[in-house]
Amino acid sequence: MSLSARLKYRVRRAVRLPLLSPRQWYRRVGAWTGAVLVALLALGFARAADAAQAVFRYALHGRPLLILLLAPAGFALSVWLTRRVFPGAQGSGIPQTIAALHMSDPAAIARVLSPRIALGKILLTLLGLLCGASIGREGPTVQVGAAAMHLFGRTLKLPRLDMQRSLVLAGGAAGVAAAFNTPLAGIVFAIEELSHSFEARTSGTVLTSVILAGITTLALAGNYTYFGVSQAELDLGAGWLAVALCGIAGGIAGGVFSATLITAAKGLPGRAGRLVAGYPVAFAALCGLAVACIGLASGGSTYGTGYAEARGVVEGVAPMAWYFPALKLLATIASYLSGIPGGIFAPSLSVGAGIGQWVAALIPSAPSGAVVLLGMVGYFSGVVQAPITATVIVMEMTDNQRMTIPLMATSLLAFGVSRLVCRRALYGALARRFLAAMSHKG
Repeated sequence: MSLSARLKYRVRRAVRLPLLSPRQWYRRVGAWTGAVLVALLALGFARAADAAQAVFRYALHGRPLLILLLAPAGFALSVWLTRRVFPGAQGSGIPQTIAALHMSDPAAIARVLSPRIALGKILLTLLGLLCGASIGREGPTVQVGAAAMHLFGRTLKLPRLDMQRSLVLAGGAAGVAAAFNTPLAGIVFAIEELSHSFEARTSGTVLTSVILAGITTLALAGNYTYFGVSQAELDLGAGWLAVALCGIAGGIAGGVFSATLITAAKGLPGRAGRLVAGYPVAFAALCGLAVACIGLASGGSTYGTGYAEARGVVEGVAPMAWYFPALKLLATIASYLSGIPGGIFAPSLSVGAGIGQWVAALIPSAPSGAVVLLGMVGYFSGVVQAPITATVIVMEMTDNQRMTIPLMATSLLAFGVSRLVCRRALYGALARRFLAAMSHKG
């Protein structure tokens, strides 16, 4: 073999190496670009959500009874648009993302993660916040992030289904990381909740996407913490009684909440179920009326995400009313059952903060700020039944590593108690229902 032939042979072999392959670099750069886009979408979504809540508060200022018209009309419009214009956009978005990761039909995945559904998710979540729904934007951000990365995967023409799935998983994880400014939580969420595994072929894509999303968020929004900074600590002794109480209370309340949503997803029995199925827009209006009445009873505190109420308690500047957790839980159930798009992350964390405030009142010797964090992680773990994700999210959102062990203990206890109340994890059960509905339509 001549020198030139040997040189050409070695060049061809070098180009086939993963580190030097132009095709591999094309895919890497595409995935990295998608991660940055997910972060930009999440930040824009967050700003728009804040603006929507500000407009809602302005509209109701001095006119609290306007909600009796605004909420029913807004809920009805949202469900009508969901069914007619954006079918498949209902719910939080996390079950749909989990379902997409378990699908093998590329056409079905494309329908669940289409740009139209992603757009509808954003617009209709904002509409829900404009009319006082007790919903969050974080769950929808997961589906939007997954849809954005799936679009990049199709643009890059990835040949293998597992490669496309890795991008969907990375998009969902990057969505959590950017929505909360919690990169570690994004990675843990992808492992524990979305995929239930961490395979070698997807780990690099997920890690890189989350890191790039985190860098983009940091560059544009600064190094902020979602619920402020908490310096609370919990000593041994009476404080650990709070771990037990928050774990049990959060597990029971979170399990009841999840069981309610799972049961409702199956449909109400008898005539009531037929009426709901036959008149979904009217049912949504009734749910909106329920949310309005709950909001009036709470003095307006149960509208929206609950972010301001939770942050006020975490920072110790604005305690919640004693009735807030129960009414916020009911408002969140009514909002979710209506069929409008919207998540449950932020409302659940605010309910948990209220439960923590209850427990803190029972144990005055324990620092109230620490107990509030325990209540947040206990209820959130009880709802999603993902104890590691719950711990990391609360720890990162409050920049408090001192509470890692108490938070983990509370989260694990709440997980166990919740499983006694609700045997199936909420997102997994809803994903299975979604897959069953998709196969029935197919």
